Amino acid sequence: MQEFDPHVLEEKPIAPPAEFQKRARVQTLEEYKKIYDRAKDDPEGFWGEQAKMLDWFERPQKVLEWDLPHAKWFSGGKLNVAHNCLDRHLAKNGKKVALYWEAEDGKRLKFTYAELHARVCKFANALLTLGVKAGDCVAVYMPMIPELPIALLACARIGAIHSVVFGGFSAVSLADRIGDAKAKWLITADGGYRRGHVVPLKDTADKAIESCPTIEKVVVVKRTGEKVAWKQGRDLWWHELEEKASAKCPAPAFDAEHPLYILYTSGTTGKPKGVLHTSAGYLLGCMYTMQLVFDLRADSRDDDVYWCTADIGWVTGHSYLVYGPLANAATCVMYEGAPDFPKRDRFWEIIERYKVSILYSSATAVRAFMAWGNDWITKHDLSSLRLLGTVGEPINPAAWKWYFEVIGGNRCPIVDTWWQTETGAIMISPLPGATPTKPGSATLPMPGVISRVVTMKGEAVKPGETGYLVIEKPWPSMLRTIYGDDERFKRDYWTRIPGVYFTGDAAQLDADGYTWVLGRVDDVIKVAGHRLSSMEIESALVSHPSVAEAAVVARPDEIKGEAIVCFVTLRSGIEPTRELRAALGEHVAVTIGTIARPSEVRFADLLPKTRSGKIMRRLLREVAEKGGVSGDTTTLEDLSVIAKLAAAKGTDEE
Repeated sequence: MQEFDPHVLEEKPIAPPAEFQKRARVQTLEEYKKIYDRAKDDPEGFWGEQAKMLDWFERPQKVLEWDLPHAKWFSGGKLNVAHNCLDRHLAKNGKKVALYWEAEDGKRLKFTYAELHARVCKFANALLTLGVKAGDCVAVYMPMIPELPIALLACARIGAIHSVVFGGFSAVSLADRIGDAKAKWLITADGGYRRGHVVPLKDTADKAIESCPTIEKVVVVKRTGEKVAWKQGRDLWWHELEEKASAKCPAPAFDAEHPLYILYTSGTTGKPKGVLHTSAGYLLGCMYTMQLVFDLRADSRDDDVYWCTADIGWVTGHSYLVYGPLANAATCVMYEGAPDFPKRDRFWEIIERYKVSILYSSATAVRAFMAWGNDWITKHDLSSLRLLGTVGEPINPAAWKWYFEVIGGNRCPIVDTWWQTETGAIMISPLPGATPTKPGSATLPMPGVISRVVTMKGEAVKPGETGYLVIEKPWPSMLRTIYGDDERFKRDYWTRIPGVYFTGDAAQLDADGYTWVLGRVDDVIKVAGHRLSSMEIESALVSHPSVAEAAVVARPDEIKGEAIVCFVTLRSGIEPTRELRAALGEHVAVTIGTIARPSEVRFADLLPKTRSGKIMRRLLREVAEKGGVSGDTTTLEDLSVIAKLAAAKGTDEE
């Protein structure tokens, strides 16, 4: 791949804040390296030792059976995932708050571990009465309400495989996923709330089921009270089932490799790609990374209040709102609505109200907060925060620094985490008390993770050279296959560069061995034969003091092959002008090189995003190429954004 030396690699390390470091689980870089080397030298011994943190009904006889690309972890071991998340905490932490839930309209609920356990047992029994058995697949299409994690844990308790479909997906997308997973049961709600409006989930589910002959029963949570269509014999109210059910449901023992869930990767084109995760290895990966990456305190007088802002419809919500925190007996916050409803300080209100100490959110959300201005933040007391995290897209240095200074008050370390739906748990991240951070870098791999940046021939690249991020050795939380398509699993992940896991991400290593993820391999723009990372150009744009957020795409160009089109959201109070457009183009050229000078810079009040906060670059490419969009916009947060972008001029031509 093209070699270049991006400005971000010049970032100087920032040492962990001294006060944080004193109490951290891992307090020095030397200590991290010692743990890492031990895991590298004896991976099976290392993971066998970590597996002791799980509560086993029968202890495993073997740590790993590896027949590339198929792994079996902890063979002979038996456990129950829901038992590990709930039952084992009851004696000591039964009265501890497991979950604070806040609705968009301000309604609030809290559940202790004992209360959550009882709700899970009741719904598990309800599922059993409907004929759900271990190994059956249950589709879940719900808003961010407490019944969502309860449904997941109830499935796990009885050994059913859950397949959550994000509540923003269309009927066609839902039907595709139900059909691929061959689900017989669907759990949904009459609707959900988003920015004060009802999202008609039951109506969408009904349309999807028309082409899903496998569905036998539909369980519906009464969330909004809106009138919905009802099919007698098929549709059942959640509350009526739960009222009849017993709160006693023994947790059976399941094999360590028993399937836990199928989750379809976002942005799927063609046949949905269902990532299959199993029980023990996945849970261990979530537990272990929860402790090290978030430095979690969950068994002391000053327990953390932890908030992962992700929707459970995505893997981040699975791993770091449900399974990882609850397995560690953490106290979590869960929020139903949008971050700017009814006002743009909703997140900061929530942090102040619950005294949140750990905030884990997306890089795109951070950039949006930055664009809205600091006035929304300064009116709130955020002194409870002690650790910040980012997930999703790579975070650019300017947004990282703003997050550290304005939200974290220069005292909260930032863990910029890299991982995927397929990896199950965090793979590359700072350890907050040990790793000197560099704004924009995910830094170093977790103990037990052997990551490299290589060419397509598998040869290591030099510092500053762009290559492909790969994982060399198996890890416990890895996907086991693509559900129903093992050949695709082998082809997509294990044969691109034979013998290693191909992540699909472009990356660089710097002189200190830090990893800089540049985005998907597909997000590379070829200008006159030169390969440029979209993320690098976006980083350059956001480093300009007028810019809050940027997205960069390519459009075909007869001369250059591809031309660079930039969509830019300005900081609060900055007006778009021709002069600023020219200045931004020059800024990119100076920062990266003249080859990276944009052909167009379009100003936008907002960028098109999914409800999970991901920028929809596919739609931006269509706008850049055709002036509008024809593809699926179901998950788009605000449809008016596209029309405004299409109307915006990107050059100084009239």
